[in-house]
Parts: sequence; C-alpha cells; structure tokens
Amino acid sequence: MGGPRVVDDVSAERVRLPAGHPLSRATPLAAVVGVAALAATFALGRGDLESTFASYLVGFFYALTLALGGLVFVLIQLASRAGWSVAVRRLAEHAAGTLPVFALLFVPLALGMRHLYPWTDPAHHDAILAGKAAYLNPAAWYARSAVYLAAWALLGWWFRRRSLLQDADGRPETTRRLQSISAPALIVFGVTVTFASFDWLMSVDPHWYSTIFGVYVFAGSMVAILAFLPLVAMAAERRGDPPPLAGLVTLEHYHDLGKLQLGFVVFWAYIGFSQFMLIWYAAIPEETAWYAVRLEGGWRGATIALAAGHFVLPFFVLLLRSVKRNRVQLAAVSTWLLVVHYLDLYWLVMPAIDRGGFAPRLTDLTAWFGATAIFFATFGWLARRPALVPVGDPRLPESLTFENM
Repeated sequence: MGGPRVVDDVSAERVRLPAGHPLSRATPLAAVVGVAALAATFALGRGDLESTFASYLVGFFYALTLALGGLVFVLIQLASRAGWSVAVRRLAEHAAGTLPVFALLFVPLALGMRHLYPWTDPAHHDAILAGKAAYLNPAAWYARSAVYLAAWALLGWWFRRRSLLQDADGRPETTRRLQSISAPALIVFGVTVTFASFDWLMSVDPHWYSTIFGVYVFAGSMVAILAFLPLVAMAAERRGDPPPLAGLVTLEHYHDLGKLQLGFVVFWAYIGFSQFMLIWYAAIPEETAWYAVRLEGGWRGATIALAAGHFVLPFFVLLLRSVKRNRVQLAAVSTWLLVVHYLDLYWLVMPAIDRGGFAPRLTDLTAWFGATAIFFATFGWLARRPALVPVGDPRLPESLTFENM
C-alpha cells in the first residue's frame, strides 16, 4: 500500500533546511537571475512598450498566482479543519509569505499602466468606456490596487507568523484562532482576487466583461499551487543529510495533492466552459468579440492547445491512482501544469495586444522567468530557517499517520 513511514524525531531542528541544501543555495542565485531577467525584459522591449508591459503583466500575474494559491490553500485547510495537510501546509505558508514582495514587483505595472489599458487614453473613449469611467480611471485603479496588495501582504504575513509562533509554544489556542479567522479571510481573499482580476487582466480589453472571471483566475491559482507544492516537497524530501521532510511528507500526501490537482483541473475547465457557453448562447457582440479573437485566425491553435493541455491530458493522466502515488510521474504532471498555467494567463492577456495571432517574444520568456525567479528566491529566503512543517500544530501526528483508503 505504500503507507506512511512515521519518524520519531519531528523537532524543529530536524525539519529545517540544512546548510548547503540545494533550495538554500538556489535562493541568492534565483534573486540575481530574476532581477537580471526583468532588467533584460525592459531593455529588450524598449521599442515596443505596449507588448513589453503586456509580457510583464503576464509574468507578474503568473508569479502572483503562486503566492495567492499558497494563501488560499492555507485558508481552506484551516477553515475546513483539515488534518491530512498539516505536513505540507508550511510550504504553502511560505508561498503566501512572499506576497509583500509583490508590492515592489507591481511598481513597473503602476508606471506603465498607460501602455496597457486603453481606458487610460481619452482618445480611445467611446460611449461604453464613458459609462465605465467612474470605475475605470487611474486614480481609482491605483487606490484599489493598493488595497489588494496590502490585504494580501497582511494576510500572508499574519497567518505565517502565527503558525511560526506556534512552533515554539505549541498552544492549541493558536490553531483555534487561525481557524476562526480563516473564514472571514477567505471572504477578503475572494473579493480582492475577483476585483484585481477585473482591474489588472480583464480591463486590458475594457469593452469585454464576465462576472465569473475572478472565479476562473482563482481556479488557475489553485492549479498552480497544487502543482508547486509536490515539486518543492520532493526537493526537500530527497536532498540533505538527513533530508528534512523524509518520512514526514509521504505518498499519502502526494496522493491527496494529486487528487486536488485533478479536482481543480476539472473545476478550471468547468468554469472556463461555463463562461464560454453562456456568452456563446447569449450572442451579445460586445461579449462574443473577446472569444472571436481567440477562436479564429492565429489564436485558434493556442486555444486548442490550452484546452487539451490544461484539461484533457492532465484529466486522463490524473485519473490513474498509480500516477498520484508515483513521485516521478506526479512531478512530471506538476511541471506540465505549471507550464500550461502560463499559457492560460498568456491567452487571457495577449490577444488584446496581438490580435493577428500567436506571436511569442523574447520578453515573454524573460518576464516570466524573472518574476518567477524572484518569487522562488523570496520563498527560499523565508524557508531557510523555520521548520518546514508546523511542529507545534496539535494535528501534526494525525497528518503523519493518515492513509488514503
């Protein structure tokens, strides 16, 4: 059955990243490479600022979805009082803890918003945009963006901080407090992610609208973090002397993460199809034009690739129990999902810039790589000293001994 292998020593010292661990060594390199890649993005794209800032928006939002996915994973586990996930929750807490750095990464978007959003140019205004001017105006956009970033940074910092303090005192009251606050925090998360999706992604094409768009972005964020967690857990489980997560994150945890991957792959497809079907059925020109660009001409192939790569292929692969219980195979699926998640965000933004067809640029790659590298560097910096599992959580023994049926 490949059941859990319980270890005797779950002290904070035992489950820290050892000196010289690959994750620790990669942190400063990732920071340097990330900054260099982002600098290269704007150096290479200075002749086409509209496309360059679009590339940066996609790369920024890709890294942001990993951090937001970590936050909502933590909140869901606490709100549902899940015991199985305690052993992997600290990794998600570290991902959520990177959210303050996105205030800094947001600065290029704030400076370049006029190159991205047509509604900032009075010459592009028409009756429809005039009707949206009370919401779509630079002052309101900046103010809302500040609220989103501050709310996420506070939530990510607070939940991680309280969990780290519990490592030292082991107080059950901390768990109860985290659980009680997770429910209102989920409401804050849902509202802010929805409106940030409207403001930063959907308003690139301001004539189009979809009330389900925020749910679609949430689904993609969950797919991203559920793909990230197994990969980083495997790295921490297999490297080191002794490996810090060896015997703590077991096949049972990977199995459950794989099941959640399958569930959110299906949920993403369900939300995406529901959005498309309702717009197609209503046949309102202002709504169907958004899909017409993606279903005709040069973007048709990318749309087919997205549907096949983000749903059809991982759905049938993840149906297999053996895949979810095999580290190598699950790592391959997780890596694939992280790649097609980028295609998903690219598909949301770029057709508004390149209406003629799918035309990748070098700046797309550098922006993606740069933002993701900075996220990973921040994640590694946060993970370098604390225990990699919440050793003070009273439900940790339950997590270490649970088995899938």
